[in-house]
Amino acid sequence: MDQLKQLVAFVNSASRGSLSAAAQLEGVTPAVIGRRLDALEARLGVRLLLRTTRKLSLTFEGQAFLEDCQRVLNDLANAEAAVSLGGIRANGHLKVSAPAGFGRRHVAPLVGGFMDANPDVSVRLDLTDRLVDLVNEGVDCAVRIGEMADSTLASNKLGEMRRLVVASPSYLQRYKAPQTPAQLSAHNCLSLGQQRGWALRQSPGGEVINYKVSGSFECNDGAVLHHWALAGKGLAWRSFWEVGEDLRQGRLVSVLDDYAAPPVGIYAVFPERRHLPLRVRLFIDHLKHSFGNPHYWQ
Repeated sequence: MDQLKQLVAFVNSASRGSLSAAAQLEGVTPAVIGRRLDALEARLGVRLLLRTTRKLSLTFEGQAFLEDCQRVLNDLANAEAAVSLGGIRANGHLKVSAPAGFGRRHVAPLVGGFMDANPDVSVRLDLTDRLVDLVNEGVDCAVRIGEMADSTLASNKLGEMRRLVVASPSYLQRYKAPQTPAQLSAHNCLSLGQQRGWALRQSPGGEVINYKVSGSFECNDGAVLHHWALAGKGLAWRSFWEVGEDLRQGRLVSVLDDYAAPPVGIYAVFPERRHLPLRVRLFIDHLKHSFGNPHYWQ
């Protein structure tokens, strides 16, 4: 039992980044966590953590040992859950990453529902548009949109998402709607930057290429482009998750639908599939239940 407590203290300290955070998670004092770590390192005869007053950092041996410990503890938790009376019950801490705009609108509300169904799970949701390093940043699951590049990471497809060229009715009243992608050059296109094209088919059912667009306004924030499209300032190429409600309410109108590129995938990405903790598996299933249902987007 002492050896198991030492392993738990090590994993929690390394993943949480401090003795106090690990102590809070286990309901003990930081001094108890410190003694367990000392005992573990003395028993193994190797330094696992470099401890200062400000932070903890893993040694080379500690990093390798951490991965083995996480696998053992995850297997133990899953085994206990599978045979426990009253059914499977997830617990522990879940760290999730998602793109800022999409995560704010579509992941955060689902996190709330997941926590209601799994009250023993605590969640940290990080919203960022940068590509996070799941392993080094301790992220259990990241939501990403777009085809997955070759990687050592595992992934699970949650659903699909389309991108559309949209404009407000007032803009289309002033300017004739483009009938082909080539006619975009005659329009004010609201873009993230001229170096980033809009992916559209050359012809209905044809090859997808990037069309370079130009206009009087560029912004590196997609939400701003969305607002400018609503204000009638020009055409915008936006994801359905962002403009779907505007299309339903008539605030925006889609154009060039016959030239739209195929949908891209929405994925849950995680470090390992074989030893996935129960809380991560349940969270992915929770997302898939919503994002994989066409009625969710309607």
